[in-house]
Amino acid sequence: MATFGRPDEDRCANLHWKGMYILSESEMPHSNDGLFWCHSTQQCMGPDNKPVDHYECNETRQCYKAL
Repeated sequence: MATFGRPDEDRCANLHWKGMYILSESEMPHSNDGLFWCHSTQQCMGPDNKPVDHYECNETRQCYKAL
């Protein structure tokens, strides 16, 4: 499972979440708020009309774009 707020090497380049934009000390716990969006669509659904998150956005989807 991916850690929120930290980019994983195998995540989709279009996957974004709030934790990416919050600068904090490393001792701060991650919010794990689960609010994800696709950079391509700017919505919680990807171009293939499927939900986006750290688990669903993987190489099995045609819209997947490796980092």
